[in-house]
Amino acid sequence: MSAEPSVSPSRVGVWLIGARGSVATTAVAGCAAVTAGLHPPTGMVTETGAFHEAGLPSLPSLVFGGHDVVDCPLPKRAESLAAGGVLPHDLPSAVSAELAAADREIRIGGPLPGDTRTEDELIEALAEDIRDFAHRHGLARTVVVNVSSTEPVPDGDTLPASSLYAAAALRAGCPYVNFTPSAGLHHPRLAPAAASSGLPYAGRDGKTGQTLLRSVLGPMFAQRALAVRAWSGTNLLGGGDGAALADPAAAAAKNAGKERVLADTLGTVPQGETHIDDVPSLGDWKTAWDHIAFDGFLGTRMVLQTTWQGCDSSLAAPLILDLARLTARAHELGLSGPLTELGFYFKDPVGNGPAPLGEQYAHLIDFAERLREAARPPGPGKPGAAQGALEGTAPEGTLPKGPVSKGPVSEGTVPESTVSEGAPQGTAGERR
Repeated sequence: MSAEPSVSPSRVGVWLIGARGSVATTAVAGCAAVTAGLHPPTGMVTETGAFHEAGLPSLPSLVFGGHDVVDCPLPKRAESLAAGGVLPHDLPSAVSAELAAADREIRIGGPLPGDTRTEDELIEALAEDIRDFAHRHGLARTVVVNVSSTEPVPDGDTLPASSLYAAAALRAGCPYVNFTPSAGLHHPRLAPAAASSGLPYAGRDGKTGQTLLRSVLGPMFAQRALAVRAWSGTNLLGGGDGAALADPAAAAAKNAGKERVLADTLGTVPQGETHIDDVPSLGDWKTAWDHIAFDGFLGTRMVLQTTWQGCDSSLAAPLILDLARLTARAHELGLSGPLTELGFYFKDPVGNGPAPLGEQYAHLIDFAERLREAARPPGPGKPGAAQGALEGTAPEGTLPKGPVSKGPVSEGTVPESTVSEGAPQGTAGERR
């Protein structure tokens, strides 16, 4: 009889939905490269001075696994990304052991075509994969991060694939991050389970390129009292994301976050639309154009045009590592509910935080200070550092506290009555 694995307080799981996609592969390879000192942590906000001594899990402590519906091994995907210029050409071989180790922890997700299991049966199977991963590695906690392909907005009561995975995260007692515009925990049937879970969660739709720029430019026009008449945009991209967003319904879900940033920062919705075009030859690279028509003093008409060219996987991967570390730390401290302070990372953030990037960054840095305070040992006759740092410092409604989950949440967290008995439709894919 084998001995039970002991739980290590320093080992944290990162369970990726869409674990064989480009973003996930880049995150795993990048974590290994930074840990080995092969590359600096460029793009990782949690590696800047503001987060030193904040008690975040270290990069070497992260253990990767996940779900996907494709079978391309991570080492092979990394080689493909290197051939396309996304990863340094020698990196796949340098971190091949780490990629292979993560790949061994990837399980087939679902629902697959022809799957006859009920929603509750699927949720339980997915949750058991996560529990088994955490148990075998003796993990203190596991953060579930959705980096799969964008889904259309749900139509009807059936839970889409992203929401099945989110429900599984709750049932397994894991904090959850939705880096996609898909429904995830936003589905109305999951609201009661999320509220009663005592778990922190963050999302949605990572802000990596065009919308990052919009969240800076929008406040500039508003603060200078310049009237924006129209704001139009075009995205050219390839890879799995381009193919997924060729579906008009999926593109509409993606554009909703982009439009919300403009509405929130300008106070109005200008004329114009954003178009997304699938150009397969671009692979993981994308080009985004914005055409902004605005009025100056005495009605003088002017135009600002921007061009953004970048690699979405390289922009997103450091944010995935940031979010996994921050959410794990929040869970360790017993925080629950929407992590509004992480709105800096998202197009459509949960909670009621600000929309301008500068204000979001200020909230994030304030959160870092409170995490540092929580990490300091209490002085003689003083309350515990964590309690003193986190009580009475967060804006009302932003960081509700709950008990730290010491193990899997009981099935009552996602009760069977919240899911229908019909066979689910759709397939959870990967974000390439």
